[in-house]
Amino acid sequence: MIPSTVLVVEDERIIALCIETQLKELGYVVAGSVATGEDAVRKALELRPDVILMDINLGAGIDGVEAAGLIRKQLDVPIVFLTANSDGPTLQRAKLTDPFGYVLKPYEDNDLRTAIEIGLYRHQMEWRLRENEQWLAATLGSIGDGVIATDARGRVRFLNGLAEHLTGWSQTDALGKPVHEVFQIVEEKSRRPVPNPVLEALAKGTPAKLPLDTVLIDRGGAERSIDDSASPIRDVTGTVSGAVLVFRDVTERKQLEGHLRQAQKMEAIGRLAGGIAHDFNNIMTVITGFSELLLADGVLSEPMRPAERMESLRNIHDAGMRAAALTQQIMAFSRKQVLVPCVLNLNAIFRDIGVMIKRLIGADIEFVTDLAPDLGHVKADPTQIGQVILNLAANARDAMPKGGRLVVTTRNTELDEATAHRHLDVEPGWYAMLSVRDTGFGMSDEVLAHVFDPFFTTKGVGEGTGLGLATVYGIIKQSRGHVEVSSSVGNGSTFRVYLPLVVEPATPPTTREQRLSAKGHETILLVEDEETVRLMTRMMLERSGYKVLEAPDGLEAVAVAEKHWPPIHLLITDLVMPHLSGREVAERLTALKRGLRVLFMSGYTEDTIVQQGVESAGIDFLHKPFSLSALTGKVREILDRP
Repeated sequence: MIPSTVLVVEDERIIALCIETQLKELGYVVAGSVATGEDAVRKALELRPDVILMDINLGAGIDGVEAAGLIRKQLDVPIVFLTANSDGPTLQRAKLTDPFGYVLKPYEDNDLRTAIEIGLYRHQMEWRLRENEQWLAATLGSIGDGVIATDARGRVRFLNGLAEHLTGWSQTDALGKPVHEVFQIVEEKSRRPVPNPVLEALAKGTPAKLPLDTVLIDRGGAERSIDDSASPIRDVTGTVSGAVLVFRDVTERKQLEGHLRQAQKMEAIGRLAGGIAHDFNNIMTVITGFSELLLADGVLSEPMRPAERMESLRNIHDAGMRAAALTQQIMAFSRKQVLVPCVLNLNAIFRDIGVMIKRLIGADIEFVTDLAPDLGHVKADPTQIGQVILNLAANARDAMPKGGRLVVTTRNTELDEATAHRHLDVEPGWYAMLSVRDTGFGMSDEVLAHVFDPFFTTKGVGEGTGLGLATVYGIIKQSRGHVEVSSSVGNGSTFRVYLPLVVEPATPPTTREQRLSAKGHETILLVEDEETVRLMTRMMLERSGYKVLEAPDGLEAVAVAEKHWPPIHLLITDLVMPHLSGREVAERLTALKRGLRVLFMSGYTEDTIVQQGVESAGIDFLHKPFSLSALTGKVREILDRP
């Protein structure tokens, strides 16, 4: 082991020689001996000893304290003071130079050795600590994430370079600041402050993550999307002594994800356009073909017989219904259709269409039901939920061409936090579950990945549109529910639909017979800018006994209402019109005509009232296209209210 070298600084020559002798006897190497502070600084830089023994009180020139200060600014060497003066002011001055020990004169050999060894050890430990800190800082500075460390009270102790860049705070300015001041985060859309994960990790003693769509606002006000996590730091006793926050800028990643979603959306739109074109071309061929036959009936040499005329009209009507159904399916999977929700029981819906399901699946498939008698109520559009059940049954039938077994089950079930974590659009709670299970040929993982995509189908050309399961998905999601499927090749498939339970009583249904028999005598003002739609609607209303006033736009509707002195009982208006919108017409006329009731209609799903939802907006709404029974039933329902 190489002995340590010592520089002796002592102005009394005899004492200096005694110190040199003692050091040699103790096994040290005396690098040199000087008597003044100035020589001490020069020799220290020249010889670079392992340790310096410095008398505080030197002769002429600077004293030991000043000399030690100058040396420490230029050289990392431990200094041990020798002094016979232990008064408070002198020791206080000496402390400013960060000495590594004191030896009070007179002293024993052991006192000298102890002071030197402690100074050398402490210096070595401090050097290792600085080296570790530099290594840690270099490591943290080289990683691709921002890092902020705090103490147990959430005050900043460290920022790496990337954290400085992302937050806009330098480490010097941030030290000691509360972490929420340096790391300011908000929710992207609502702009509400987001709970700081560092404080959560400190409070709970467990790791914490940021919610999605979190934005970091830097010191200059600039914003960037981030993702992060915080973990507590524990000391040797297990006590939380601080926390470390690791975060990254995900703005570019989110942009790339947005581009990917857009590309996928465009691919789906292309598939959608092809499917729509195919189906609507067939439908329009039927409508235009039979319409031309009817129009030509009066000039053809062989006029069409009544039965043929009725058959042509029936085909035109059926084609129109197919077109309307296709439109509803498109809006269902895009979640743009207008729902008219009511409180219902899935068992009741199923019982209403049970006969249709048996007819749909055929005699080769065994039909089994297991309906929970205590099934709770849900809030949904009964027509659309019926469509969901029929679509799932049709999908099961197609999976069992040679027959099989179809099992429909209903249960009350709870979706827990684990399920909500796997499916971000699911809220934990109690749901009514409808399960449709078949024993068909099942699906591969590749097919499962696309099973709810619009116009995705494994059937041959002309055998299916690929809209059925996309419609199911859209209806359930728009009804705040959840749908999932499990399947494997050769083992059948199980679709599970979940709708949140409500505690309200079920809404009494209106039968088709009641809607068809809905007639009246009241006066109705009809406002519709599309002439053929206005003509058709007027004919439907007059056929049911109503007196109809009509207007092609909002301004004329106001003029008609001002001139008409008998009461107008109901305003039926399209929402989207030139000059005045349907809402503006309704506002003016309800102020003009006390007690006037309003029915809005539209085929355009982007209007604010439609987007709010019929129930939440507190309005009466009829979606185009509508049938005679739907129109007259809704009119009668509104007029008969107390």
